[in-house]
Amino acid sequence: MIQSFYDTMISGGSYILMLRGLGNTIFIAICAILIGTVLGCVLALMKVSGNTFLRGFAQFYTTVLRGIPLATQLMIFYFVIFAPLGMDRFLVAIISYGLNSAAYCTEIFRAGIQGVDIGQTEAGRSLGLTKWQTLSKIILPQAAKACLPTYTSEFIVLIKETSVASFIAVMDLTKAGDMIRNATYNAWIPLLSCAVIYLILTVGLTKLFGILESYLARSEV
Repeated sequence: MIQSFYDTMISGGSYILMLRGLGNTIFIAICAILIGTVLGCVLALMKVSGNTFLRGFAQFYTTVLRGIPLATQLMIFYFVIFAPLGMDRFLVAIISYGLNSAAYCTEIFRAGIQGVDIGQTEAGRSLGLTKWQTLSKIILPQAAKACLPTYTSEFIVLIKETSVASFIAVMDLTKAGDMIRNATYNAWIPLLSCAVIYLILTVGLTKLFGILESYLARSEV
């Protein structure tokens, strides 16, 4: 077993391909969650606004992006929209994952904002704060803490979902494992290695975010 692992992953330099795939996976996930966070915040505020058009647009966006499988969205964005424009497939993957993540972040942030007691808003307005000041200084800080567990779960899910980036030939971790399988005619070692790496990533991030949540919980006491 050890010899087989060495022959498949080490002697031929296949581990370098795996490391490149891992780096691409993490980079795509981080960029996508940043896009999703910014766009999700905007859409969440649109959803809780009093403007019917803004609420309707945000509802339409989240319904469509959450209702279509991510793999299908990825291929639509690449083959139908961006490929004719000559856009790099790696960038298309980042944009696609970011737009998809935004739909989920929108609902996470909306739930957090609406979960803050209405009395907090009334207290802020009674102190003479404007609507925006009340939102930014009172509502959003409380909503952020309430959203953190679900938000961190979205990031972990996003890392695992990057595995379908290979559908448009982006060299992520899964694609790297598949390329090694094709080159070595050994399926179980590269694919099992991918599975172990994903598991380490997700468990490690879960532990890390758990520590962060515990720290924030203690800071409220």
